[in-house]
Amino acid sequence: MKDQYLLEKAKALFPKLLETTAVPTETIEPIQEGQAVCAKSAPHYKERALRNGEKVFLDFGNHLTGYLTIRMASEGAHPDAPVWLKVRFAERLDEFFEDAAAYQGWISKSWIQEEQIHIDVLPAEYSFERRFAFRYVEIEVLDISSKFALVITDAQCRAVSSADDDALLPYQAKEERFSQLDRIAVRTLHECMQRVFEDGPKRDRRLWMGDLRIEALANYETYRQNNLVKQGLYLFAGDTLPDGQVSANMFIEPEIEADDVAMFDYSLFFVAALRDYVRQTGDDEALRDLYKTAMRQIELASHRLNEEGVIADSDQLGWCFLDWNLNLNKQAGAHGVYLYALKAAMELSELYGDFEEQARLEIELEERKRDAQRVLWDDEQGVFVSGAQRQISWASQCFLILGDAVSREEGIQLLERMETRKDAEQMVTPYMYHHYVEALLYLGMEEKAKQVLMQYWGSMAEQGADTFWELYNPKAPSESPYGGTIVLSYCHAWSCAPAYFIRKYQW
Repeated sequence: MKDQYLLEKAKALFPKLLETTAVPTETIEPIQEGQAVCAKSAPHYKERALRNGEKVFLDFGNHLTGYLTIRMASEGAHPDAPVWLKVRFAERLDEFFEDAAAYQGWISKSWIQEEQIHIDVLPAEYSFERRFAFRYVEIEVLDISSKFALVITDAQCRAVSSADDDALLPYQAKEERFSQLDRIAVRTLHECMQRVFEDGPKRDRRLWMGDLRIEALANYETYRQNNLVKQGLYLFAGDTLPDGQVSANMFIEPEIEADDVAMFDYSLFFVAALRDYVRQTGDDEALRDLYKTAMRQIELASHRLNEEGVIADSDQLGWCFLDWNLNLNKQAGAHGVYLYALKAAMELSELYGDFEEQARLEIELEERKRDAQRVLWDDEQGVFVSGAQRQISWASQCFLILGDAVSREEGIQLLERMETRKDAEQMVTPYMYHHYVEALLYLGMEEKAKQVLMQYWGSMAEQGADTFWELYNPKAPSESPYGGTIVLSYCHAWSCAPAYFIRKYQW
C-alpha cells in the first residue's frame, strides 16, 4: 500500500555515495591447517607471469564494498587466443576453501561472489560492473595459450559508502580491547551504509527493519547521519503491506517496493526505531508523518493475542524472527517484543500529544504484563516458557525482560538462573546477542554486559574479523541456517552493536 507523500520524502533523502580508491596491500597465499586458515606472503602480483591453472591472491588490507578494476598485459609471444579468468571475492580467507559448485542450500547460489571473464585483446583494462563486498581477491587462469603468459599490472577498487569518515565522532575506549571492537563495529556500519542502511553489502543488500534499528542506534553514536535513518523509516511507512503492516524489508531498485515478507517482531520494531529517532533528533515532522504507521503496528499485533491475553503461537515458518535458531519457539519472545513496542508507543503518544491513546496503551501494557506472568511464567522452574512444549530459551527471557514482564531484581535472578540451564535454546546471532546485552544493561548488570561483549564479539575479533558477521555460534563456528557457509555475510549490519554500547556507556 503506497503512500506517495511519504515516498517522495524518502526519495529526497537518498544520500550521495562517497568514493575512495583502494589498492592491494599485499600479495598472499592462503593456507589451511586443519580447521584454521591463515595466509603467508607471496611474490608481488606484478612480478608474476600466470599460465594455465595458476592463480594470484590479492589482500586489500580491510573490508571493501565496491567495484574492482584490473589491468593486464602479456609476456612472451604475441597473444593468439583469449585469456579465460575466474575471479573470486572473499570477505574471509575461509571462503577460498569452500567449493561453490557443491553448495546446495536454499539461498540462491547467485549470491556467491565469483565471475568468469574472457579477455580477447591484451593489454587490457577490465572493470567489473557488479559491486562486491570483499577484502581478498583470487584471480585464476582457467585457460590461456601456451605461447604467452598473463601479467596483472595493476588492481584497484573504487570503494563506495555513504558514511562520511570526516564526520565520524572521535572516541577512545578506556581499554584497547574495546577500542578494537569499536573499530571493527564502525567499519561494519560504514560498509553497510550505502544508498540505504543495508543489512549486508554481500547479501541481501537491502533495507531490513531489524537491521535498521540496530544500525540507527550505532549511527547515533558514530556518524550521526540521521537522514539515513529518517529515509529508512519513511521508506517502510511509504509502502506497507495491504493491511498497513510494515514489511520485513524493502527493495529500492529498480523502484521502491515492499517485500511480501512480514515478521511480527520486525514490524513492531518500527515503533521502537521511530521512538529512538525522535528521541535523538526531536524531529516533530517525522513524528507527525509516521505516527499513524507506528500505531497501526500495535493494532495489528494486538490481533494476535489469544484468549489468555498473550501472543498466540504459530507454526508458520518465519512469522516472527527473534534469532536464526531453527529450533526456537517464538511465542514468549514475541510477547516480549509486543510489550517492548507498547512502551515505545506510549512514549510516541505522549510526544504526539495523543494522551487518550497513551492512557489506553498504558492499561494494555499492564494487562499484558500480568498475562505474561500468569501464562508464560513457570514458577517451579523460575523461567519463562514458550509454546505447547513449554520451551526454555534465552530469547524468551531477554525479550520479556526488555518488555518489563519482571522487575529488575527478578530479571537479574532470572538471567543468573539461566546460566545453569544447559537445556535452554541458545543464541546464535549477533542480532540476538545485541538484545541480550541490552537486557543486561537494562537491569544494571554492566560488568556482565561488558563480559558478554568481549566473549562474543571479541571471539570474532580473535579470528581476524575485519567486520562483524551475520551469524556466529561459538559452539558451532561453521553453523549456517542456509545450508552452506559460502553464502554467509561476514559484514552484517545487526553485528555493529559494539560501537553503540562501547560509546554510549563510555567503556
